[in-house]
Amino acid sequence: MNPIIQMLQEQNISEDKIKELFEALTDNPLMAMGVIQQLGISPEKLQAMMGMVMTQPNLIQEAVEELGLDFSKVEAAKSKLKEGL
Repeated sequence: MNPIIQMLQEQNISEDKIKELFEALTDNPLMAMGVIQQLGISPEKLQAMMGMVMTQPNLIQEAVEELGLDFSKVEAAKSKLKEGL
C-alpha cells in the first residue's frame, strides 16, 4: 500500500475522503489544499506527509494509480501551475 494512503488511513480518513483528496489534487492542486485542511490532520502528521511527498514525488503517482485515477491530469495540472508562475 502507498505510504501516503496508509498515513491518511491511520488518521481515520475514509476511503471516500482519500479519493476526494487525490481527485482534487489531479484536477486542481491548489484546491487540494482546502480539502487537506478539512480533513483535520494534525500539523505533525501533515508535515511528515509533506516531507515524504517532497523527497519521493513518485508517491503521488503511485497513490493516484492505486486509487484508479488518471495521472495524466496531475501532469496537466503541473503544467498549468508552471505557466501561472
